[in-house]
Amino acid sequence: MIRITSTLVAMAFVFSASPAQAESPAELNDLQIAHVAYIADNIDIRYAHLALAISQNPAIHKFAETMIRDHTAVNQQALALLDKLGASPQDNFLSKALNADAERIIDEMSQLRGVEFDKYYANNELQYHRAVNDLVANSFLPNIENEEVRALFKAGLEIFRAHEGHAESMVASL
Repeated sequence: MIRITSTLVAMAFVFSASPAQAESPAELNDLQIAHVAYIADNIDIRYAHLALAISQNPAIHKFAETMIRDHTAVNQQALALLDKLGASPQDNFLSKALNADAERIIDEMSQLRGVEFDKYYANNELQYHRAVNDLVANSFLPNIENEEVRALFKAGLEIFRAHEGHAESMVASL
């Protein structure tokens, strides 16, 4: 069984900081939320580039190319909106944890080849999209204050739910 962990899931339910420092995804401001989303997109782009470099499976390649295209497009829209608003994303506990977890996952995946890599990548993509979609729908959207930011997240969620379905099909086919 492939071991897949998700910082997003863990952070959404368990907060390891002391009570005085406790932070939850629901407490993040719009600029912190924007940074988490930007980091999450970039992580998925990194996973996709790794898949293109390692996998020989055409279905994996097609999915990875879709991840690069769609996540890059959403990030470009987010950066344009931040520029329009004259704002900058803010680093936070969740974006830092996501990056740390991504490094571990990339290290694990880079050691794999063939069907073992394909299964790990597909399972990771499914779990990653489930976790991100849940976080966006249940923690971020209810707490985003700026309507333009909220609209961007709603549009992104629709795209990423389609990714989740595609990843689910990919896992089933492997």
